[in-house]
Amino acid sequence: MIHFTEVSKRYPNGYEALKQLSFHIERGEMVFLTGHSGAGKSTLLRLLALIEKSTTGQIIINGQNLARLNESQMPFFRRNFGLIFQDHRLLFDRTVFDNVALPLVIGGFRPQDIRRRVRAALDKVGLLDKERSYPITLSSGQQQRVGIARAVVNKPPLLLADEPTGNLDPELANEIMQLFIEFNQVGVTVLIASHALGLIKRLNRRTLVLQAGQLIADLVPDSI
Repeated sequence: MIHFTEVSKRYPNGYEALKQLSFHIERGEMVFLTGHSGAGKSTLLRLLALIEKSTTGQIIINGQNLARLNESQMPFFRRNFGLIFQDHRLLFDRTVFDNVALPLVIGGFRPQDIRRRVRAALDKVGLLDKERSYPITLSSGQQQRVGIARAVVNKPPLLLADEPTGNLDPELANEIMQLFIEFNQVGVTVLIASHALGLIKRLNRRTLVLQAGQLIADLVPDSI
């Protein structure tokens, strides 16, 4: 599903955020990415999401070499994954329904398909009764659930999450992680960047550990 081969990312000011990373994530895996602030977690996710490009090395997702994608191909490729951020990135002047529908509207889906998919996604995250509400009226945990619904409304085979529980209390964090587990159980590949080491250890999943842009450990469940 995801192949990194000797991937590095150097910024114009000379800062090297990632240094010769190599790893492979199989289709259907749920993997955590951890490390101290500045270790390179967000940069790695930004490369996967085509927000930035690597300086050297090769990244392949679902058989597609990212370096070979041109600008016109990128919007279609991005439909293959859902992005979830710590700060939700919701549109506060639009309803919950409209926030979740946005990827489908951009994708040109028919109105009846949009309604069906949005309501199915909201039902999955337990917010079907909030479809006419505005994000400002929701709790932080509910806002994060809206962000997750928006990420999965396209039914992508890959979910990328950047610190999705960073602003949540432990109980809410556990609820959000349970949603990711449920998506993974139906075949979605999940990669979560997180510094919540206690939560990661408790879930006992494969964990990639970054330090100063380098992959220093690849922990499989039996050794976590």
